Amino acid sequence: MELQGQKKDGFIDWCKGGEPMIWVNAAAVTVSTLAVIGLLFLLTVRGFGHFWPSQVMEASYAPPGETASAIIAEHVETESVPIEQLLSAGYSLPDDNAFIDRALLKQGNRDVTGVDFKWVLSDYLEEVTYPVDVVVIERREWGNFYGYLRNVKESGQNLEAHSPEALWQLFQERAERASELHEQIETIEKKEIGSINFAIERLRLKERGLALDTSLSAVDRQREMADIAASRAELDAEYSVLQNQLQDLYQQWRRDSFTAETSDGKQVVMNFSTVVKAHKPNSMGLLEKLVVYCQQFWAFLSEEPREANTEGGIFPAIFGTVIMVLIMSVLVTPFGVIAAVYLREYAKQGLMTRIVRIAVNNLAGVPSIVYGVFGLGFFIYFLGAEMDKAFFPEALPAPTFGTPGLLWASVTLALLTLPVVIVATEEGLSRIPLNLREGSLALGATKAETLWRVVLPMASPAMMTGLILAVARAAGEVAPLMLVGVVKLAPSLPVDGNFPFVHLDQKFMHLGFHIYDVGFQSPNVEAARPLVYATALLLVIIIALLNLSAVGLRNRLREKYKSLEM
Repeated sequence: MELQGQKKDGFIDWCKGGEPMIWVNAAAVTVSTLAVIGLLFLLTVRGFGHFWPSQVMEASYAPPGETASAIIAEHVETESVPIEQLLSAGYSLPDDNAFIDRALLKQGNRDVTGVDFKWVLSDYLEEVTYPVDVVVIERREWGNFYGYLRNVKESGQNLEAHSPEALWQLFQERAERASELHEQIETIEKKEIGSINFAIERLRLKERGLALDTSLSAVDRQREMADIAASRAELDAEYSVLQNQLQDLYQQWRRDSFTAETSDGKQVVMNFSTVVKAHKPNSMGLLEKLVVYCQQFWAFLSEEPREANTEGGIFPAIFGTVIMVLIMSVLVTPFGVIAAVYLREYAKQGLMTRIVRIAVNNLAGVPSIVYGVFGLGFFIYFLGAEMDKAFFPEALPAPTFGTPGLLWASVTLALLTLPVVIVATEEGLSRIPLNLREGSLALGATKAETLWRVVLPMASPAMMTGLILAVARAAGEVAPLMLVGVVKLAPSLPVDGNFPFVHLDQKFMHLGFHIYDVGFQSPNVEAARPLVYATALLLVIIIALLNLSAVGLRNRLREKYKSLEM
């Protein structure tokens, strides 16, 4: 009995010492770390693995009760399904086993077959081979093409190729030529003609502004209108020259074509203007595949989306996310710091101040969609509409700032993250020793000088902590952005070479909304799935990079002002 009592007392002392909580906390941290690592691993494998050039198989598929058909496709995944599920779907299968494997194949050729992906029963795939001459062609429309290259034509005439290797070399040369012409066309359309259209629109608004300006005399108005007409004539002349260049480039771009053969022997004639890139995965070595992987991954980062965002890249979404977060940071930091300084340094500490602090803390828990509704109603419909009336009357009734855009999205998220910055900054101010303030005042500094030269520098790491938390939350928000500025596909970036260079009134793309759109609104779910993983991982990486930049700056500030604490 005495021994049992000692064990019981020892257990009680062990619990009172807090060791159980240490182990519980350690277990919680371990589980959380493993969950994060597992999530990142899943996103990496499913997302970035999508860009690896997979082997393409050719096989005969003959399920029971159906005619055998030839298939050329990439293997995507295999899963086991209950045999009852397939029997209830109408398959005539032997029920010897409880489960049967089925494979998801990416066969492409959507313009021919109608679907990109196809589920097949693995047991009925026969004569599986991996021909070295199979070509995978990424196209601007209709997704990938899988098949065999048969000929290359220039202006409708076949070009001679004495071997499959020579034909492939000829194909690559023509595809590269078409790609270069496409780049020239895009440069003229988006930059040169885009600048002309922007200038013409500015002239139109200026002309309408003159019509609305009643203070001008008839002579001055006539002179201004003449200048506008002369400028428009010059722009029209430049536009005509560029339009002729475009017509010539389009003719050259569409000159060459090729014929490819599908798995069932059907020959399809395609123009090189539809080709983005092509490769033969079955004939490539590891190094060649690595080069193709890097090219496809870079295209994913640097190109614009195509095919309802299921093909191409996500550069506009990356750019929109980063610039929105930067503008939000510029807006939220000064307002958050000023509010925190007032509450801690100037406001009388009483009931009203406590109520304000409680309100600030409660604002941090308000659902983000509520901020979106507030931004839509106040910033866009009220403030933006008033700005249009005051500063852009010539553009009305078309709204300039009275419509969702980059500015209002940034302001809304700044308002959403403002409580975080206020609380973090106020906590930092409260940790500044009182003797530092008193020492500064004793040396003759005013309260404002003490605040500016002593208190704020020492509290700057806390300000950066608030900014880090604000960036982490704002970069991943989607719900409010759907109301105040984000779109599925933006025709242009909010930053370009036209004055004022940063167009805060434009709508933009965002990685978070892009994930939602591709994952839940895409007409091609199987094609969109790997892009969802890749985009999600990229969003995590961007948030991590932004936070690491802020953490690095915070650490530098902490080291810089560390001597003041001693």
